[in-house]
Amino acid sequence: MTTAEQHTAESPESSESPGSSIAFTATLVLLVGAALFGRRVFAGWFTDDGIRTWATMFVGVTVQALPFLVLGVLLSAALTAFVPASFFAKALPKHPALAVPVASASGVVLPGCECASVPVSAALMNRGVTPAAAIAFLLSAPAINPVVLASTAVAFPGQPKVVVARAVTSLAVSMILGWLWLLTGKGGSWLKMPKNRHAHDDPKFDVFRSAMLHDFLHAGGFLVVGAAAAATLNVVVPRAWLDHVAGNLLLSVVILGLLAVLLAICSEADAFVAASLTQFSLTARLAFMVVGPIVDVKLIALQTGTFGPKFAVRFAPATFVVAILASLLVGWWLF
Repeated sequence: MTTAEQHTAESPESSESPGSSIAFTATLVLLVGAALFGRRVFAGWFTDDGIRTWATMFVGVTVQALPFLVLGVLLSAALTAFVPASFFAKALPKHPALAVPVASASGVVLPGCECASVPVSAALMNRGVTPAAAIAFLLSAPAINPVVLASTAVAFPGQPKVVVARAVTSLAVSMILGWLWLLTGKGGSWLKMPKNRHAHDDPKFDVFRSAMLHDFLHAGGFLVVGAAAAATLNVVVPRAWLDHVAGNLLLSVVILGLLAVLLAICSEADAFVAASLTQFSLTARLAFMVVGPIVDVKLIALQTGTFGPKFAVRFAPATFVVAILASLLVGWWLF
């Protein structure tokens, strides 16, 4: 269900071009080179302690996150190519209220990035799945799948509560938003039902390759931006200001939530960025990890193009508020 319909939902004309293959290779070489030689190169160019600290943090975040990013891309592409499009539409309960938690829970066992969740949710709606369940999956799949939880455990060693808190909070947010959809009249007046554009005849290996190229190019770029932003935040922003913000629980949670919206880091890698923000409490960093996979700038753009602007302007703020409140509640409970 995770990406079983993302790239098959694209028309044949949208297949990856040779230029995309070149870009994929160049991006991979850049990331691997940064991971292996970045610190040495940066240390040779700069002598200022602040710049060297920035380079160390940037390379450290990138090299830690890269294996999980690649694993997530490969698993996501495999599901795109080989899982039948109608599988989960048939598996979900017919009753909308019951379909919501089942759709949310399915994200626990299936990998997929947030970029994939929007077209997959659209494809589910096209196959008769209630929009509430499709929305619940849209929110849960990129936030609580095995790759994300494993990367969180590695980023926060010896802190299993962080993994539990992320899973519980993200699962709760997805179910709450799904049920809210049902309680508020199902949004029929402002949800633009997506068109079905599936190409069923593409060879499975071509679908796998296209999905892998697409996800890696998008996620890899955002990982680099996120790692650079995290390093910059730790080096450039005055320590006194960070301490002031971090000392206020509510303010720090909101600030890191907004930072997650702007950075738009892939969910397979965001835990390493969160772990580097050591000035902030675990609750604030939990909000960063919960908000990022379900509402950020690229997701808002994808949702606008898929479901219409009326949907996006309502759904994104509601998701942000619920995620912040849930993070505060779970953080108070576990931390």
